[in-house]
Amino acid sequence: MGLGFWLVVATATTDLGILTLGVLGIATDDGALSEYRAAGVASITVLASIVALRSGLKPPRDVRIDIELANWPAALNGFRIVQISDIHIGPILDRRFARAIVDRVNALDPDLIAVTGDLVDGAVEKLADEVAPFGDLKARHGVFFVTGNHDYYSGVVDWVAKADELGMRVLRNEWVEIGDSRGRFDLIGVDDHRGNMVGDDGREDLPKALAGRDPARPAILLAHDPSTFRGASKLGIGLQLSGHTHGGQIWPFEYLVRAAVPYVAGHYRVRESQLYVSRGTGFWGPPMRLFAPAEISEFSIRGPAVS
Repeated sequence: MGLGFWLVVATATTDLGILTLGVLGIATDDGALSEYRAAGVASITVLASIVALRSGLKPPRDVRIDIELANWPAALNGFRIVQISDIHIGPILDRRFARAIVDRVNALDPDLIAVTGDLVDGAVEKLADEVAPFGDLKARHGVFFVTGNHDYYSGVVDWVAKADELGMRVLRNEWVEIGDSRGRFDLIGVDDHRGNMVGDDGREDLPKALAGRDPARPAILLAHDPSTFRGASKLGIGLQLSGHTHGGQIWPFEYLVRAAVPYVAGHYRVRESQLYVSRGTGFWGPPMRLFAPAEISEFSIRGPAVS
């Protein structure tokens, strides 16, 4: 898949070059030019594939993001959430990768862990042993999981049950209160944005997820697909954590992703709402990444500074 993608990109790039030469009136029917083009396509494909493969197989990098929320309680200043997303345990990434991720996340000693979907690629009966290390994730206020599109492809009912068995609190269009009398916020989780495209076991339902909560309290939303932010940013959500896009995974695929989802990677703000889109902790398809390194994201959250 990776080699095929780069053959297409390299061929299209040289096509554009030949078209440009033609527009400039420079002859392009020379046999030598065809040989140079063939060599160029092969060179670009091999070089880009090697670089992308090396990047894809590297351990995820640690990314730290400081978030300031207007109505955040002072007692919870410095509250730390570690997000892992798009892990894609399956044909290539296995139990060893899961164990390495768990050990690194636990070493950060987070207050809360958010697993924002696409945990797996495959059925529970095939991958139960591979995901077992995730049962060792530890955080003071718990480990929370929301479904992604690949969890639906892999059998969402079974995987929700398995996540619960692993000690994750699965949030399916619902919210929970985090904190105590000194300071609280609502953690909200929704199913995948297009979950209803695979069976009839639900999809994102923001109104249901927000029902009954005090809108004056700070709200953090876990939603696999950043498309959810279009609605969430209008409903008083302070921060949304998402994944799904892999940051494009293999440049220049990110530009195609951007045509469908305007939020591809990193930190965004719309009015008083913020969004962070993880580039993902694993990969999907070919074990390649180019200009979109995998990540484990750590957020430190506090209220506005008092002058």
